[in-house]
Amino acid sequence: MALTKAERRLRIRRRIRKVVTGTAQKPRLSVFRSNKEIYAQLIDDINQTTLLSYSSRSKEMEGTTGTKSDKSYQVGQGLAKLAAEKGITEVCFDRGGYLYHGRVKQLAEGAREGGLKF
Repeated sequence: MALTKAERRLRIRRRIRKVVTGTAQKPRLSVFRSNKEIYAQLIDDINQTTLLSYSSRSKEMEGTTGTKSDKSYQVGQGLAKLAAEKGITEVCFDRGGYLYHGRVKQLAEGAREGGLKF
């Protein structure tokens, strides 16, 4: 019996999470992608806390125009800027079961451009 898209993504997500964990010095950059928006968080898995988050719905992103891919790139850059203010330079990338393609890839490239290393 074939898996639904959601079940397939959950399986991939669990497989990724077995390997990728974040610490306070090197947090996990978690990506969630909805149909319209994209969200990114820096997570410390040891203390189970979210260090910071940024999304295409953030106040800083209000009034921006462009495609969803353009906004994803800007979210990556905005997240990297906030991380630099907190002194975070390295992260582990967690694509959340999505393919490293399109908006997820744009977010990662924006974060790298902003100064994050992963």
